[in-house]
Amino acid sequence: MIFNLKFHHSKEIKRFTNKSAQIIFCINNKEFESNIKKLNLGISQIQKKFFFDDETPELRYWNNSEPQLIIFKKIALDKKFNNDFFRDYLAGVIQSFEKLELSNLVVQLPPFSMFKNFFLNEEYFYQTFVEGIYLGNYNFNEYKKEKKKIKSLSINLISQSTQKVKNAISVGEKIGQAVYFTRDLVNEPANTLTPQEFSKRVKNEFKSSLVTVKIFNEKELQKRKMNAILSVGKGSDNKPQLIIAHYKPKVKSIKKIALVGKGVTYDTGGLSIKPTEGMLEMKADMAGGATVFGIIKAAVLNNLPVEIIGIVPAVENAISGNAYKPGDIISTASGKTIEVKNTDAEGRIVLADALEFASKQKPDEIIDFATLTGAVAVALGLFTAGIFTKSEKMAKSLLSASQVTYEHIWRLPFSDEFNKLLESKIADVSNLGPRWGGAITAGKFLEHFVEENIPWTHIDLAGPALKHDLAKYTKDYCTGFGVRLIYNYLIN
Repeated sequence: MIFNLKFHHSKEIKRFTNKSAQIIFCINNKEFESNIKKLNLGISQIQKKFFFDDETPELRYWNNSEPQLIIFKKIALDKKFNNDFFRDYLAGVIQSFEKLELSNLVVQLPPFSMFKNFFLNEEYFYQTFVEGIYLGNYNFNEYKKEKKKIKSLSINLISQSTQKVKNAISVGEKIGQAVYFTRDLVNEPANTLTPQEFSKRVKNEFKSSLVTVKIFNEKELQKRKMNAILSVGKGSDNKPQLIIAHYKPKVKSIKKIALVGKGVTYDTGGLSIKPTEGMLEMKADMAGGATVFGIIKAAVLNNLPVEIIGIVPAVENAISGNAYKPGDIISTASGKTIEVKNTDAEGRIVLADALEFASKQKPDEIIDFATLTGAVAVALGLFTAGIFTKSEKMAKSLLSASQVTYEHIWRLPFSDEFNKLLESKIADVSNLGPRWGGAITAGKFLEHFVEENIPWTHIDLAGPALKHDLAKYTKDYCTGFGVRLIYNYLIN
């Protein structure tokens, strides 16, 4: 973190300290002029001219009479405006404050009536401000020798809708904490976040909550014939585990959801070894699993009335004399066999046992998350996750949630014709199809291990889970993609 944040809300601005900043959003030049006059600021004509220019959407003014920093931010309600505007902008503002000696920030929230066509509702409109501050405040400096001191920053949100702002702060802070948990797990290096350490951190996170955590060790996996997980993990000295986190709300649950996540804490590619540049980001190959636990944390903090079973196979795909090999045939917990054509297609193999276990829990729905294929990033770019489902209802609801949270997803084809690309002459299914449609065939492989009558969606987040340039809050660290998306999906 850059700052310890403390949020407040009120109807009017209180007296500034001499280490304060104020953000004023201006819809037009008239509003800008009015605020200058009201605050009696000595802004020059040249500064005004630049601010009125479309190329200069922000003016930072140091008011020496207080002293304080006043930021005027111009908003253009044109075709470029979207519901991520305030989230992204405030993320950048918080990052820019890192080197300033500020202890207080006042944000004058603009009236919702101006933006009602862009946001789900008024409360969520305010929530995007809170989320932006949280997301921009994230950093990961655990392993730096010279750690910067975390300063305190008091955030004052000014609006007439005090109760709605209060609710937005409450939910936004909790969502922010959940995303932080996911991001911390994903950004952790693989030499510290082994399968055992992954399990330990999940247990510690939920030890005093409504979540029961069970760990299946190597012996238990053998007992349950989870040979898919065991095969991928057997090349490493850090033996595989299956992490199960079960959240039961205090109130009667309206639905039972199974969330399954790929938890490959490091992926060398196995004997089908990756080149060095392909391994650099492979500490993040457990991002799907981390997303599962971030969603559960958000559910716990917000008392979500949905029962959630999180299931994450935690393994390292390493190289040794004991590593599994191309050409192997693996018998899974479901009884179905897999022909291994490439040991670097390991995520789908470990998910086979996890999805079969999820199906046995008889949930109303299953959603899985995995950094599964490079093919999905080739198809959709780094900003967008691919979703694969035969459930029209789930697809529609997930796409709707995506539009609200600005975590981009896109539905890709998922017809049964693709199954022929995974046929094997010596096993029930091959773990690799041809080059074309690689993200789709990966999803079709997973489908073999999901009970047919359970609505299921596969989310391949190989692009947006890693750092990218969509927004100021996604540029520097792995992103925690999917936590906000699925929380919104569940509440609606």
